[in-house]
Amino acid sequence: MTLHLYIARRFLYAFLTMLVVLAMIFVLLDMVESMRRFDAAAVGFGNVLGLTLLNAPVWMYRILPLIVILSTLWMFLSLSRSSEMVVTRAAGRSALATLISPALTVFLFGILAVAVGNPIAAATSKKHARIAAQYEGSGGSVLSISTEGVWLRQGNETGQTVIRAVQSDLEGTRLSGVTFFSFAPDGVPTMRIEAASAKLEPGHWVLSSAKVWDLADTQNPETEALVRPTFWVASNLTQDQIRDSFGKPSSISIWDLPGFIRQLETAGFSARAHRVWFQMELAMPVFMVAMVLIGAGFTMRHTRFGRTGIMVLFALMMGFGAYFIRNFAQILGENGQIPILMAAWAPPIAALLMPMGILLHLEDG
Repeated sequence: MTLHLYIARRFLYAFLTMLVVLAMIFVLLDMVESMRRFDAAAVGFGNVLGLTLLNAPVWMYRILPLIVILSTLWMFLSLSRSSEMVVTRAAGRSALATLISPALTVFLFGILAVAVGNPIAAATSKKHARIAAQYEGSGGSVLSISTEGVWLRQGNETGQTVIRAVQSDLEGTRLSGVTFFSFAPDGVPTMRIEAASAKLEPGHWVLSSAKVWDLADTQNPETEALVRPTFWVASNLTQDQIRDSFGKPSSISIWDLPGFIRQLETAGFSARAHRVWFQMELAMPVFMVAMVLIGAGFTMRHTRFGRTGIMVLFALMMGFGAYFIRNFAQILGENGQIPILMAAWAPPIAALLMPMGILLHLEDG
């Protein structure tokens, strides 16, 4: 037990040190990029620094597997140089038994990262996107989804229009059970329209079976309401704007993701990308354990055997390869080429089994 605690403490020290070092490097690089992206004189250095710090949790969460494999390489190389691994093996401790403590440590940290780090990264990501849109002068998201249906907004210098629909197609360009609310620039309502369906075409919405209430120039809108089989409403929305407004699954907390998926599917949208992301987040602790085994598989040997640099290179190549395959499987899963569970769980399990085979062959074979 004492040896397990010692190795776990050494791994935790290496992990936290690597986390702090990479975080400092990222903050410096991202600050330079933010100062180039925004007008530093108008925005101010303090705001740029705040924006950089908001973006830091997102990137640090994304590179956790890289931090894990670098920490593993550092720890086992230091143990090998000090001959502590030789003493451990001479005491009868096998390679797999030595890996229990760092693997368990990173597994527990992975669970903590998914449960706590994911919501923090999602919250800071949304706030970063909102503040960045304000600094750039863009309008931000035009679509939101709630239990009441799909909400869209459009507007120009003449006013704003809020659109609510019961359901939508996968692209958000065909709506059913639609209500349009138009407002003047000062916020006064000017028009209300209810229609059975609406279709977005270049420059306008085409409404069918529409009833129009003029709220600006009449005392009794109901008595003067117009019923039209077809009605057109000008629009500056595009299909790309609506699609981009869904946001990335990574900007939604893992605790809120199941409910958001249900809302998406109830509104008529495809939630496959969000389902893939949800399963990949659940598999994150397993993938982090795989990074520990990959790093250990090439460095749990004495440095006097030579070829240490080549072994480290092999470990990094294998780790980056597993990371690339994981991202590639995510794309295939989002496009429906492979099942969701296979896209999320097959790469971590494969990355876990390969280094175990290497360890069994080289260390205990």
